[in-house]
Amino acid sequence: MDVLLLGTGASDGVPNAWCTCPTCAEARASRAIRTNTSALVDDVLLLDCGPDAPRQAQRAGRDLAGLRTVLLTHAHDDHLNPSFLMHRGWVSEQPLQVIGPAPAIGRCVDWLAPDQQVVALTTVTAGDEFSVDGYRVLVLPATHYALGEAVLYAVEHEGRRLLYATDTGPWKPSALELLAGWRFDLVLLEETFGDAVPPGEGHHNFASFGAALDDLRGIGALDDATRVVAIHLGHDNPPLAELTGRLAGVGAEVHPDLTVLRI
Repeated sequence: MDVLLLGTGASDGVPNAWCTCPTCAEARASRAIRTNTSALVDDVLLLDCGPDAPRQAQRAGRDLAGLRTVLLTHAHDDHLNPSFLMHRGWVSEQPLQVIGPAPAIGRCVDWLAPDQQVVALTTVTAGDEFSVDGYRVLVLPATHYALGEAVLYAVEHEGRRLLYATDTGPWKPSALELLAGWRFDLVLLEETFGDAVPPGEGHHNFASFGAALDDLRGIGALDDATRVVAIHLGHDNPPLAELTGRLAGVGAEVHPDLTVLRI
């Protein structure tokens, strides 16, 4: 499984354009920009498609012509910019499945011609499990203050397993129950707030990020061979050297946008 991190940043990215904190100043000076969180799997499966994702694929030297499925986590703008459907429609008539919770799918409707037969919109909810293009997908509940339902995804292909968990706080008990029997090769887990206190339970900081990993270890979903990568990073985190060390302390990695992870 080839996983391209199109973006690893929170909604305002890093740096936040209006901020002069040490983290934003460092990112701005080094041009190490973190765009909205999204990941491309094997060039055929896209996890979230915010405003930055298609352009990031171009920066990585990838086209999206072979994309067959988009999995959307929720309807917030940084994870879903439905204009990608129109831009794709100008150049491609290849079938595309767009899958996600009802509020996200609802935002896509106006960007498609009423009689089009190319894009199939499919609504899912937590607990659903399905196969698409040879990928087994399990839909998990997110803990997030989204516009309606927000979900997470566990994806399996040819014996390799990925957990994509962005925009969520502490696991809902039902999420851990659904993950019984899953052991992941790669976990992409959000860590938005560093040492700051998140507003509600919709995101992780360092403390809840580490606790969430402990929960996965407790059910056997994560072990010493699992790679854990922090995503959806916000500017409340410390500068990169400290961030790297803090995450390493709980068995996690941090990477720049456009990093390729092979599992």
